[in-house]
Amino acid sequence: MNTKQQASKLSLRHFKAEMTDMWPLAKGSLAQVHNSCIRPDCPACASGKKHRAFIFSYIKKGRRRCMYVPLELVAELRKAIRNGRLLEARMSGLGSELILRFRQQQSRSKSTKNTRGKTR
Repeated sequence: MNTKQQASKLSLRHFKAEMTDMWPLAKGSLAQVHNSCIRPDCPACASGKKHRAFIFSYIKKGRRRCMYVPLELVAELRKAIRNGRLLEARMSGLGSELILRFRQQQSRSKSTKNTRGKTR
């Protein structure tokens, strides 16, 4: 196995280890809303306070979709969204890291070729 393959396997192993800490993952946003209910004599709606609800908004096949989120799931979904944003940021950096690593390997191989060709 050459050094390029070894470096690639090491970075892949590192990336996989990083990803296991990022579970659960989600892409979207979470919004808290206050809605009125269907009960005609609801004290919360009559006072203007209304009822708290959470909506998860995401894009599927190019269209924005929304889903109501049970209160028990809000904390986990917030974590998943935060992890998803961290993953996106990490993925954005991977492209530039790949190019920089390639350039470093190219300059190393050129420098070793230059030193081999010189005679004393």
